[in-house]
Amino acid sequence: MLGLYIHIPFCVSKCKYCDFNSFKLNVNEKIKYLEALNEEMKIYKKEVGERKIDSIFIGGGTPSILTKEEISILFSNIKSNFKIKESAEITMECNPGTLTLEKLKTMKECGVNRLSIGLQAVQNHHLKYIGRIHTFEEFEKNYKEAKKVGFENINIDLMYALPNQTKEDWKESLEKVVKLNPTHISAYSLILEENTELFNMYERKEFKLMDEESDIEMYEYTINYLKSYGYNQYEISNYAKNGFECKHNILYWKCEDYIGLGASASGLLNKQRYNNVCELRKYEEILHSGKKPIEWEEKLSIKDEIEESIFLGLRMNEGIKFEDFKIKYNFEFTDRYKEQIEKLKELNLIDVNSESMRLTQKGREISNSVFVEFIE
Repeated sequence: MLGLYIHIPFCVSKCKYCDFNSFKLNVNEKIKYLEALNEEMKIYKKEVGERKIDSIFIGGGTPSILTKEEISILFSNIKSNFKIKESAEITMECNPGTLTLEKLKTMKECGVNRLSIGLQAVQNHHLKYIGRIHTFEEFEKNYKEAKKVGFENINIDLMYALPNQTKEDWKESLEKVVKLNPTHISAYSLILEENTELFNMYERKEFKLMDEESDIEMYEYTINYLKSYGYNQYEISNYAKNGFECKHNILYWKCEDYIGLGASASGLLNKQRYNNVCELRKYEEILHSGKKPIEWEEKLSIKDEIEESIFLGLRMNEGIKFEDFKIKYNFEFTDRYKEQIEKLKELNLIDVNSESMRLTQKGREISNSVFVEFIE
């Protein structure tokens, strides 16, 4: 398996909770950036040779900030540098306020077959408070246009435990989104990251964080409510109709190879994990000198591989299969981690049978505490 992730770092304005590498839009920068991306593609084209791409994910930032001409250029460059499987899942992240019918048509023509639309909440006062540039009505218009253009596979991003958000607000968000019948819903609890505007607002005591008990209650409600409408939870924060699980994310969770392109993008190729430089000008300069714009890289040790396979595998509801570990790493999982398994079983944080191990609902709620048990 081989994935391709491309980072588009531009935004109209930065959301108050966002700590991703993104920059306020500079129109002239976009073309220069696309040229640099093409240079990076050429480097990796030689490295991957005849290997075919199984999934492509254009993330950001706000990829839908590109004009329809720029979207065409990006995909033309992808197709001229990489061999893509006919069955490949090709996702583009989109944000309302930057999406038009013309752009949607261009995406469809370029081969995009999955959209991931950032909504976060259906109440306009919440959207404004967290720095979103759109209203729920604009999102709804974009969603209906996407369906009209022929997009069947659409994910909608939602966020709970927002500042001043009530449980009733969250229930309303779920109800209105489910009514639209997307194939996939990602529902995340807000994580306050340092060096974000929302973190500074919290430090200034402009709002209180939701207590842990309420956060867990909202999480459990989400799982049960979405399940009742045919959305199966297949990963801690992701829910899908049958057959619409995100192939690209599963590729990450199964520790498969993926090429990461763009400023700040990370990748994993031939057991080598790497991260690109964040600063735009530096990224472009390095590429124009014919080198990879890598800030750091490390060869994964067997220990790193095993630990990553455990905690990424446990993110998925199916959990990890012991036979996979035996084939890949030549050891009996239940022998090696006997103590950890007994301890976590006693605490009702994992379910174990003769073939596999997975998190219980209680385990998902405090998943990081489970993961840390397997890190030496």
